[in-house]
Amino acid sequence: MAEVKGGHLARSAAMLCQDEAFRLYLDRAQAHKSGIDIPDGTHTVDDARDLILDACGINSRAELDHNVGAATRFRQIKNHFQRWQGRQARRGAPTQ
Repeated sequence: MAEVKGGHLARSAAMLCQDEAFRLYLDRAQAHKSGIDIPDGTHTVDDARDLILDACGINSRAELDHNVGAATRFRQIKNHFQRWQGRQARRGAPTQ
């Protein structure tokens, strides 16, 4: 089978994983979900990648450009993050 090539969504996911604010969002979301204190800066770039892969049910970010369900889930994750960023900005809270 030929290797799946990533496109726009794969690049977007890679950039999102590099974003310190996204990783902070993951820290805060995990703390809220689990009810335990998770220090800021806990999630790494690899953790962010793994979360996206797991949440989207894929093995590679390249699959985002070829799997409609995974692409939809990725867009939902990104939208949730952007809404969180907007709330933080309105509160004047740091996101970096």
